Amino acid sequence: MLTYLIRRAVNAVLTLLVVTLVTFGIFFMVPKITGSDPALLYIGKTADAASVEGIRTKLGLADPVIVQYGKFLKGLVAGRDYANGNDVTHCPAPCMGYSFKTDQEVFPLLMGDLPVTLSLALGAAVLWVLIGVSTGVISALRRGSLLDRAVMTGALAGVSLPIYFTGLLALSIFVYWLGWLPNADYTSFFVNPLSWASGLILPWVTLAFLFAATYARLTRANMLETLGEDYIRTARAKGLGERTVIGKHALRSGLTPLVTVFGLDLGALLGGAVLTEAVFNLRGLGYQALTAIRGNDLPVIIGVTLIAAFFIVFINLIVDVLYGFIDPRVRLG
Repeated sequence: MLTYLIRRAVNAVLTLLVVTLVTFGIFFMVPKITGSDPALLYIGKTADAASVEGIRTKLGLADPVIVQYGKFLKGLVAGRDYANGNDVTHCPAPCMGYSFKTDQEVFPLLMGDLPVTLSLALGAAVLWVLIGVSTGVISALRRGSLLDRAVMTGALAGVSLPIYFTGLLALSIFVYWLGWLPNADYTSFFVNPLSWASGLILPWVTLAFLFAATYARLTRANMLETLGEDYIRTARAKGLGERTVIGKHALRSGLTPLVTVFGLDLGALLGGAVLTEAVFNLRGLGYQALTAIRGNDLPVIIGVTLIAAFFIVFINLIVDVLYGFIDPRVRLG
């Protein structure tokens, strides 16, 4: 098991290195290939020539590519100085860049937005797993019934309807028309847990509706396939109770593929739920990324990209470890 864990951890580190290389290439090398000046992307096209040259010197854009990438990696682990003569801008580790447009470090800026995205993603994840898995199992056990058709119809609607439609519809009905829920807002859990939950309940439900629909369909399909396996028939023939057959044997095997899907979904959301945060005006990583794209603030876009990649790789590392505990055969692969 230890060898399996070490191998997965090494793979995760290598994946992150590849991500940094690709990110560096996209944001620093591609503009040069297309004839653009990366310095203009950092400071803006309206800047004077002296300011552009100063940024070019601070970023070291005249250095060889390998030197530039080395400074990029060094900034992530040890910090970096953006120097132009006596004008030195220090960016402590982990340095994901420095926004010369807003004159602030990117990492502290994004860390201030991270609690909003964490609260949104984790709360919605709990809801969509509970709702999606339970309805999928019930639908599989009552295949062809009216309940099965109703659940699958609702799942189809959830998958088909975009979040910006269901989000705005939920706001119109439950906030502005019925007045049952407060408008979406973020309050720190450590300041007021009740306000934290009440301010996020509508985004949670709206986001969970989208993902729960997918999980219900996947769970139903996996359960139907598992219930037809020989070992399930053998368990029933031995006289095991239906609850034991479903809970201990069928459910465990049927839900194993969902672990991978859950890791991908949660990792992506932790990197920023752009549409949900934009609809409900929540100032998280997704909202920050959207603002940076509109303002052409390249360092912030790079920072969000790196954080999103980190969460996806980290969550999938946890999924790989869980697979090793759930199915011992995985450790032999």
